[in-house]
Amino acid sequence: MTAADPIRRCILLGDRAPRHALVRLALSPDGDILPDVRAKAPGRGAWIGVTRTELEAAIKKGKLKGALARAFKTGPIIVPDDLPTKIEAALERAALDRLGLESRSGGLFSGSDKIETAARAGKLHLLLHASDAGTDGNRKLDQAWRVGNDEEGSDRRGLVLPVPRTILAVALGRQNVVHIGLTDPDAAKRVSEALHRWLHFIGPDPSPVPCETASQGASPSESGNGNDADDQVNDPADENYEESE
Repeated sequence: MTAADPIRRCILLGDRAPRHALVRLALSPDGDILPDVRAKAPGRGAWIGVTRTELEAAIKKGKLKGALARAFKTGPIIVPDDLPTKIEAALERAALDRLGLESRSGGLFSGSDKIETAARAGKLHLLLHASDAGTDGNRKLDQAWRVGNDEEGSDRRGLVLPVPRTILAVALGRQNVVHIGLTDPDAAKRVSEALHRWLHFIGPDPSPVPCETASQGASPSESGNGNDADDQVNDPADENYEESE
């Protein structure tokens, strides 16, 4: 594990994982807990790696508030009733923003013909489908991807995203984005990490999030310019800190 990919501990489960796989929670000056999915808000942070269902149960039972009190070691803490919804919306926005960044940098392309050609040539590293993509189109590109990787007969297939083509089109600044392909391995890794965190949180039965959240700007806690104190302070007494290996 490198310093660029430090380990953090989930305050609810106790599991340890790279911080890109977890969600950081920040404490506002007013004592409100806010999602900080980009891990840029100043001050101390607490990390969670649970699904939305698990988080809602922890909030209902008071476990989250207790874990946060131990993590922040401060005054009164307010856990908003809509915290799970805020986290889900922020993760969706972060994932779609990542797709947009890769699109603008040239690391991502759309269009069935281009994707199929790259897939059959063994150059495709990640394949994504809109939620409203046709089954036949998905099946055709999935098969091309398997052929290009000499994995015919396997279950390799593209990831069906929980958003329709209209949302993907806005995120990428293009029209009619039904399928997405990435041939750059580093870009595919960055997108996969953002998508994994989002999809893990919403679980197999995601709750609906207003489409507008996908294109809104980041909240102050997500776009702050402050330093992450968790990354700077090596405090063995801090249960949220894990020394990088």
